[in-house]
Amino acid sequence: MAITKEEKQNVFTEFGKGSQDTGSSQVQVALLTKDILVLTEHCKQHPKDFSTRRGLLRMVSNRRKLLEYLQRTDANMHKDVIAKLGLRK
Repeated sequence: MAITKEEKQNVFTEFGKGSQDTGSSQVQVALLTKDILVLTEHCKQHPKDFSTRRGLLRMVSNRRKLLEYLQRTDANMHKDVIAKLGLRK
């Protein structure tokens, strides 16, 4: 159910400044998006799992805050991350 190490490394190299860049905002947004997609599928299969739903909403809120920070600090990077992840239509 969780993201594998190989998938995380791919996210680090794709969104970060290098393979060791694990803390930048764009990497955190990408990892949260991957987790959100997994948990969304879980919540569709298990509609009465309220603790997972609470964790999912917390992740969505955290991702929103990180995206707002990215927009304030680096608008071009914000647009790139949204385009790569396909978040907004």
